[in-house]
Amino acid sequence: MEDLAEAAEVSRRTLFNYFPSKLDAVLGEGPQLDDAQLEEFRAGGPTGRLVDDLGVLADSILTAEDLGRDEAAITRRLLRTPKLLAAVHERFETIGAVFVGEIRRREGASFDQRQAEVAVAVLIVLFGASLDAFLTDPLERPMNELYADSLAAARALFA
Repeated sequence: MEDLAEAAEVSRRTLFNYFPSKLDAVLGEGPQLDDAQLEEFRAGGPTGRLVDDLGVLADSILTAEDLGRDEAAITRRLLRTPKLLAAVHERFETIGAVFVGEIRRREGASFDQRQAEVAVAVLIVLFGASLDAFLTDPLERPMNELYADSLAAARALFA
């Protein structure tokens, strides 16, 4: 935290005025979903196909994040730190639970908890694969395009 505050040229105390926790200071805030997009998703849109609509939400998050390659490489290195990896895993579980709830809300009682959990787990794995591709892509395509490619590959694999 001292190093982060120093790099930002602020005191450690000032740093915590902007970030509620150490994890938020290192990783930034978690992804934010637009209320209108969430409402459209809950209503069965925008395409009417769950996987495609989850892809639209993921695209929105990844486009808003505007992750640079240097930042992604640092994040990947940080994830090798066991304590930080555990914290990131906890964050993904929290975000995943929100997505599971939204999927169940959208799909109704016929879509059970396990199905929603598997859907979210697949999306998270695709994020990891896309991040690896992002760091090595010779064309330097944006993360959201690589995620779309990963989603298409998963769809073809499970078709």
